[in-house]
Amino acid sequence: MDKMQNMALIMQMIEAAEKNIQSAKQLLRESTGGVMPRTSGAATAAFAERANTLNVSEGGKVIEGVFDGQNMLGPDGKQYPVPANYASKSKLVEGDVLKLTIADDGSFIYKQIAPIERRKVLGVLVQDDKGDYKVMAEGQAFKVLLASLTYFKAEAGDEVTIVLPKDGDAQWAAVEHVIKRPGAGGGESDYAGSVSHSGHESSSADDAEAPLISPRLIADEDEDF
Repeated sequence: MDKMQNMALIMQMIEAAEKNIQSAKQLLRESTGGVMPRTSGAATAAFAERANTLNVSEGGKVIEGVFDGQNMLGPDGKQYPVPANYASKSKLVEGDVLKLTIADDGSFIYKQIAPIERRKVLGVLVQDDKGDYKVMAEGQAFKVLLASLTYFKAEAGDEVTIVLPKDGDAQWAAVEHVIKRPGAGGGESDYAGSVSHSGHESSSADDAEAPLISPRLIADEDEDF
């Protein structure tokens, strides 16, 4: 086979691969109601681009950043862990802008300074074979913070009202309310409930990059619900 034949064969293979990709994307759109799920890499790139427009004070004691569902991504490219109780209580969603003040004792003090527009969706809480809890809504499985589920004593099968960014798609959702399925117990007064802290979150903040120090984390208001 000469060089020209090789080139023609390669072009045919590329065209076939492109058609397969387009077909796969079409099937994915149909199964998700026309919304293409955003990959974690694309999400991180989008948050990083927005974070680059934010401010860091001299000395790095006050940092503005974008909430990515679990952490705050700063203009320095670092991921700063956000207390799950604070994120749950404040119903933070992907894209919210936060301000982090690092106190002299190393404590992190967060404040929400620019929330993005939101929308609410009703879904159903499910637990996958890895033990992770997610909310199925609009043909997509949204990750949610375990702290929110524990507070509402949520169980698989419960209906959950979640909060999402108004525009675009998201991987993470904030929990607004839980509607208990018939015959299920529980309430909304404390943390003891059906979802245990020993269970799994969809992913852990401990697995994400963070500053080398491990400061005590506090929010700008009481973290307890």
